[in-house]
Amino acid sequence: MITAPLGTVYRTRLPGIGLCAAITGGAYGLQSLESLLFGKVWLEALVLAILLGACIRSLWTPDIQWDAGICFSARTLLEVSVMLLGASVSAAALMPLGPRLLAGIAAVVATAILVSFGLGRLLGLSPRMALLVACGNAICGNSAIAAVAPVIRADSKDVAASIAFTAVLGIGVVLALPVLAFATGMPDQSFGIFAGMTVYAVPQVLPATAPLGPLAVQTGTVVKLVRVLMLGPVCCVLSCLAPRLPPAQPDGSTVTAGPAGAGRPGLTQFVPWFIPGFLALMLCHSLGLVPSGLIAPITQTATVLTVLSMAALGLGVDVRTVARAGGRVTTTVFLSLAVLGGLSLLLLRLVA
Repeated sequence: MITAPLGTVYRTRLPGIGLCAAITGGAYGLQSLESLLFGKVWLEALVLAILLGACIRSLWTPDIQWDAGICFSARTLLEVSVMLLGASVSAAALMPLGPRLLAGIAAVVATAILVSFGLGRLLGLSPRMALLVACGNAICGNSAIAAVAPVIRADSKDVAASIAFTAVLGIGVVLALPVLAFATGMPDQSFGIFAGMTVYAVPQVLPATAPLGPLAVQTGTVVKLVRVLMLGPVCCVLSCLAPRLPPAQPDGSTVTAGPAGAGRPGLTQFVPWFIPGFLALMLCHSLGLVPSGLIAPITQTATVLTVLSMAALGLGVDVRTVARAGGRVTTTVFLSLAVLGGLSLLLLRLVA
């Protein structure tokens, strides 16, 4: 078998990677402009990148010279970013919650995924789209969708649609939670648990809980980290179930964890390589093997790589195609969030 020289492979990827990097820069620029004009960020760079990419794709279809770099950015760089997130999670942060609440959080996440998946299928979503929405709602929004996508080999258009809708709804959740807390008189710690169970992203915990004080912020952050930690086991389970899913549409590009059927059967066909990497980095962080000065740069690197990957995914999606699936996806996301909120309130009653 004749393979291309390594230098040639990298050169063929550079145009596509450069295009994705330019879109990433534009996304961060728009995020900074939002902060300057409104005093806060409503749409994060991750969402803006996929929207920019999708807009560009709707006006211009990249030809073959861009494909290798775009695919590399959408797949490999995304996997690296998910792995690096493990360095920001420590088992020590989970100890104050106690085993009862930890078990309850895991049970809520698992139940929410199953119910949300069922709702998506009832509303006519494809199995992969239903899984993306379910995992995004139950675990950590865009990051969960980005991590699950290569495991189940989801269509790029499904990834873009699910991220777009969960991102918009996530903003609404952050704005509504403090109002709900004051209206119901929920105690600070209980509200922290509820917020940690319902917000989509770890950074969203702060604006959602800050109005109630430091106890709500600390509790919400730790609960949210537990939900993020569920991403590893969920991806492992889905990697075993993925071969049983019906094939994606032949005209839809997919986000894959590697070439299907390539090489001999091995562990990576059941557990994508970046999941053990995530768990290994989390263990290193928990044991103090990751220098504290490196945690912030590693986390920031993971964030930038994720944004770059979202730009690549956006370049593979025509906005007009995403819009046609909007109603069903929106309904599924709303119903899934309602289920998660109800399960979270039940958890509060059980652990009170």
